[in-house]
Amino acid sequence: MIRFVNQDGLAIVTIDRPGKANSLTGQMLRDLTAAFDRIADSDCRAAVLTGAGTVFSAGADLEEARAGLATSPEWECLSGRIAALPCLTVAALNGTLAGGAFGMALACDLRIAVPDARFFYPVMRLGFLPQPSDPRRLSALVGPARARMILMAGQRIDAREALAWGLIDRIAAPGDLMEAARALAADALAAAPSHVAAIKAMI
Repeated sequence: MIRFVNQDGLAIVTIDRPGKANSLTGQMLRDLTAAFDRIADSDCRAAVLTGAGTVFSAGADLEEARAGLATSPEWECLSGRIAALPCLTVAALNGTLAGGAFGMALACDLRIAVPDARFFYPVMRLGFLPQPSDPRRLSALVGPARARMILMAGQRIDAREALAWGLIDRIAAPGDLMEAARALAADALAAAPSHVAAIKAMI
């Protein structure tokens, strides 16, 4: 359910459970963390995280969420692993981003999305706390008030508004999404891994 390829220094990690809106099980979270561990141990200069189908991820699998997955530390472990990567990371959001899956995208360096993507994180309504790093990363991108709009007021944000807020960096047509992600990675792919890591560390 997690696909991984490394193409000449560009790693592509795909959540592949479209029949369940790419909702994530505990095993999938562990597989995602393992994929990013492989990237950290390689000479990748860029990594793209995306999903199969028309939804990036609906968050936690409902059955496993009821059994405790929604508050598992594995979400924080995954987002921390992504954030710590020395390469350029791009979230290519092929559709709606919801719930705990927010953390993966927030931990990436850049986010691009299709026009029909929607963004919501219904922790207030569901009675869960967000993962510890998510409010901080979200506030750094959109500001505290807009972070409260998403996390406390439960607002669903469309792609155009997300772009205006700074939650995403670019909108791309569905057929152009991966090409747009590769274009963003082009300069990093042409550089030495140490050079990519040095500039990222400076930022």
